[in-house]
Amino acid sequence: MRILVVEDDLQIADLLTEALTNRQYTVDTAQDGAIGWDWLETLEYDLVVLDLTLPKLSGIELCQKLRDHNISTPVLMLTARDTVSDKIVGLDAGADAYIVKPFDLEELMAQIRALLRRGSATMKPKLYWGSLCLDPSTYDVTYSEQPLSLTPKEYALLELLVTNGRRVLSRPGIIDRLWSLDESPTEEAVKTHIRTLRHKLRAAGTPGDLIETVHGLGYRMRQVE
Repeated sequence: MRILVVEDDLQIADLLTEALTNRQYTVDTAQDGAIGWDWLETLEYDLVVLDLTLPKLSGIELCQKLRDHNISTPVLMLTARDTVSDKIVGLDAGADAYIVKPFDLEELMAQIRALLRRGSATMKPKLYWGSLCLDPSTYDVTYSEQPLSLTPKEYALLELLVTNGRRVLSRPGIIDRLWSLDESPTEEAVKTHIRTLRHKLRAAGTPGDLIETVHGLGYRMRQVE
């Protein structure tokens, strides 16, 4: 899932980026409301974490702009103002939840999980590809009940491939889906992750490569019986 953090306090932005990335989310950051709006017009996000007081375009104005353009992405608003009137203004602007700084990180993460669940019709079911099983709720991966130890990026890549099945995914397309705008991975990075994934899958007992290279196009899951 992709989350946009719009926060001009670099320390808080870095804290949120690290915490969310460690939990397998793809995170983009913007330091003012105008840049935040540019990202929202360019990419599709599952959640926006939005500071109330921002340069150029305030959190209230950005949230109103989102709703005026019929963008229903959940918004979690952060603010240092702990008054009822400020909360009402934020919620009336279209925010879905409101947390006051300084916040407890685990409480914030729980709010984010709740908003992401609310934004989905149902919790993600387990994904299967033959004897391969991925559990999006726990990020556990097994092959014939043999667990695989994957890094967050490896898990995200494997989930993307399994979700798309026989559809070919290009390396640039994979980069767009799994890396944030602040990162600058090369296509070689995708090849390296694919190579590591194949090695770990074979070590877990897969017969041959479950990930198929379609030369000149990209990757897809290999057909299984």
